[in-house]
Amino acid sequence: MTSARVTSSRLIGRTAELAELEAALADAAAGRPALVVVAGESGVGKSRLLAELERRATDQGALVLSGDCVDLGESELPYVPLVAALRPLARSGDPALTDPVRAAVAPLLPGLAPAAADPGDDGRQSRLFEGLLSLLDALAEQRSVLLLIEDLHWADRSTRAALAFLARSLVAERVLVVGSYRPDELHRRHPLRPLLAEVERDPRARRVALEPLTRDELADQLADILGAPPAADLLERLWRRSGGNPLYCEELLAAGLDGRGAAPDTLRDALMLRVEALSAPGQEILRLVAVGQRVDHPLLAETSGLDERTLRDALREAVDSHILVADDDGRHRFRHALLREVVEDDLLPGERTALHHALARALEQRVDERAGAVLTAAVAHHFAAAGEQPAALEWSVRAATAAERVYAYGEAAALLERALELWDRVPDAEARAGADHVSLMWRAGQAAWALGHPGRQLALYEAALDELDPAVDPHRASKLLEGVARAQRSLNRPKSSIATLERALELVETAEGSDGEARARLLAGLARGRMLDGRFTDSVEVARRALEATTAAGMRWAEGHARNTLGFSLAMTGDVEAGAEQLREAIRIARERDDLPDLGDAYVNYSDMLHVLGRSDEARAIATEGLEAVGSRRPIATLWLNCQLAEFAYDVGEWDVSEERLPDPQRWTGVHTRVNLGLRKAHLELGRGRHEAAHELLTELQELAADSSEPQFVGPVALLTAELRRREGDLDAARAAIDRGLDQMEFCTDDAARVSAVATAGVTVEADAAQRARDLGDAEAEAAAVRRVDDLLARVAAAAVRTRPIECAMLLEARAEAGRATRRPDPAAFARAARAYEDLSRPERTATLRWRAAEAHIAAGDRDAATDAALAAHEIAGRLGAAWLRGEVEGLAARARLPLAAEPEPAEPAEHEDDDRFGLTSRERQVLALVAEGATNREIGAQLFMAEKTASVHVSRILSKLNVRSRTEAAAVAHRHRLS
Repeated sequence: MTSARVTSSRLIGRTAELAELEAALADAAAGRPALVVVAGESGVGKSRLLAELERRATDQGALVLSGDCVDLGESELPYVPLVAALRPLARSGDPALTDPVRAAVAPLLPGLAPAAADPGDDGRQSRLFEGLLSLLDALAEQRSVLLLIEDLHWADRSTRAALAFLARSLVAERVLVVGSYRPDELHRRHPLRPLLAEVERDPRARRVALEPLTRDELADQLADILGAPPAADLLERLWRRSGGNPLYCEELLAAGLDGRGAAPDTLRDALMLRVEALSAPGQEILRLVAVGQRVDHPLLAETSGLDERTLRDALREAVDSHILVADDDGRHRFRHALLREVVEDDLLPGERTALHHALARALEQRVDERAGAVLTAAVAHHFAAAGEQPAALEWSVRAATAAERVYAYGEAAALLERALELWDRVPDAEARAGADHVSLMWRAGQAAWALGHPGRQLALYEAALDELDPAVDPHRASKLLEGVARAQRSLNRPKSSIATLERALELVETAEGSDGEARARLLAGLARGRMLDGRFTDSVEVARRALEATTAAGMRWAEGHARNTLGFSLAMTGDVEAGAEQLREAIRIARERDDLPDLGDAYVNYSDMLHVLGRSDEARAIATEGLEAVGSRRPIATLWLNCQLAEFAYDVGEWDVSEERLPDPQRWTGVHTRVNLGLRKAHLELGRGRHEAAHELLTELQELAADSSEPQFVGPVALLTAELRRREGDLDAARAAIDRGLDQMEFCTDDAARVSAVATAGVTVEADAAQRARDLGDAEAEAAAVRRVDDLLARVAAAAVRTRPIECAMLLEARAEAGRATRRPDPAAFARAARAYEDLSRPERTATLRWRAAEAHIAAGDRDAATDAALAAHEIAGRLGAAWLRGEVEGLAARARLPLAAEPEPAEPAEHEDDDRFGLTSRERQVLALVAEGATNREIGAQLFMAEKTASVHVSRILSKLNVRSRTEAAAVAHRHRLS
């Protein structure tokens, strides 16, 4: 077998692709970090391109860190490419590895064994990733850093999570992250797809796609390999066979096919020709390396059965044939991943099993108390692949423990799930696992929780409870119930969660032998659940008990949790300053412990409390402080704080800022977060008059929040739905939304603020309903609407206490709307409500009430006052971008002939004017007929084949020509004059 070179000595083609990568590297060097993914089929030259980028980066003085992923299916080996990339730093003792940074990234540095981690603490992996970011930042202070990761289609879960973190968190570090993958490997449910989708949405991300070489480029490649231009017939034959794939072309040459013989049909066939040309010992070594993937010399000596001389000769043969290469650690691997796949695919089942078994037994001897997660998981993998079920169960549990120590919860979950699957097939399963079945289900559930999979956590814990007798083991059962409650809360089943916590607390408090920590933890969780459910009085009582219990047990983290809950609940029950002090103390405790989950929660609750109480400037300052404190270390907290800042900006009238600030849902966001983001988006769409988009969002939100009892979701969904239906003229649907929201909240909450908001919206709906009934001459319907107004007013009044200025403004608004419902619209009442909202910096409500005041002034015959009010409303609506509200003000001004400088209405084609007394066109009479039937603008557009916006223009013109204020009045006029 010849050892002649079979690859080109230089990079052929790829000029544009390399230029794009170098541009990204230059951006990184200038403090503009980026992430690039290089996509291309196997053999197309991804590795060669990245090797050239590495060479050029090194020449420019950049630090290059590189690693590649291994093919173990949904890999159980955590952080494989990151460990490989950082290994040189660990050896050299780089000064960037200060003690704090080294401690933070210990799981990624070979030879350091971090302390055991609790998989229930989802902040630990975030802290590991924060340490990685700090390390890259420190390294980049001296020179730019290039992090290369090949074969992302095989990336383990933890590596994917780390890359997602870096993509979100790199801001100004001089770092470029480049990864490669094969698009043809990505089936529809491939786990890399969500990561690629998330990364590629970032404007800093780039995608470089490698296509096969052109014919001329292939000629250059052949000339470089052969040392002379290829003959025309050889070029033609190789171009036709290889399709421009450079690896295929190289392999055809390496197999000695110069064009005179029959070429193999596929690249894999060509590769096998190379393999089959080796001696029997050489092929045996290839089979071992194919299964082991990275195998050092001692392991080959132990598992191959070859004597030392034969082994050396076989390795030399494989290396000289350009099939195997040795890395800096003395481990042998295939030169190209496809070569390894070809050899492994050629193995018979029995051969593959025997090789896995030999590797497992040999690696098993290397495991000691300091063994890392990668080695332990490799033993588990090989035993499982060999079909050794007892050993596979034992080592899967041991590997899961090692994965938990390095916060690799995805790998831990997979290993524990495998152990659970094997449990009934292994006679001595408990002895092998070193724990009983319930313990394994508990650990698997904790890992599922850390991964954001509450549904799986719930299933595991409920199954574990089925195997326990709470009367025999109440403490263990209560711990499982606590986990069940957490999962139920995440799945938006708050009532079930509270009931589960109450059951767990009862078990602990009635059990023999006190468990102060469990009791404190359960009380803190129960207090939080009742707070979120709007049961603030109950929450205060339970939170005080929790605070006492956590202090007695010395549980500082749980104390902060209890103070957080107590503070918000106290403020909502009227003791604002005491509540604020508890929240500030919760923040201090979280900062002291660097407890990111509690720190984020405390800032969210404190800023929300201030905003609810009308102190929006303070609320924005606190939320901004929270963002600075959390930084990029806890993405879910960052997302919630940004969402709150978007809400605050909307309420104070900075709608453009709100839209810019509002984050998009991420693949890792749960139901709670998606509902919160959706509500903010729906509010913006409704405010801007984009009713179709608001309708789509609210339809989704109604489904997501259907089973919720949390007022923070139930109230806004009801309010926004009612307002949308009211604008469309569907008052029955608007009323139903109000009733549904109040019913969901009032029987389970004392969240007066949200009950008041929904009830106030309900008064507006009933005022419209009373007006419509009068227009139609329906006295019974009018009386029913007025009766409902009285009931709703009582709810609003109950919340309007001195410490709740927003609810006091709502009461003024509701009373003004009640006057409209009872035929006594009082412009002074609307003006008082408008001023109250204005004092609270709530311009949308201010403008709405100025508009209502203008209507009332017109009814009273005071045109000058009406003009002033309409002008004020129009100016605010225009500044906000509140298109619907601005249109309503302009419609009012047109009907009343007020001197309002409005923008011209959209032009419409000239139509023949009918000779009816109102000057309606034939098209307008068609629209009016549908208005009289109660059709919405959307329904009018669908029936008359026009856009919803065009239908809205027609309706506005009709109201102006009829000199009426509302669609219901227009319907009444149409009925009286038989216009429809």
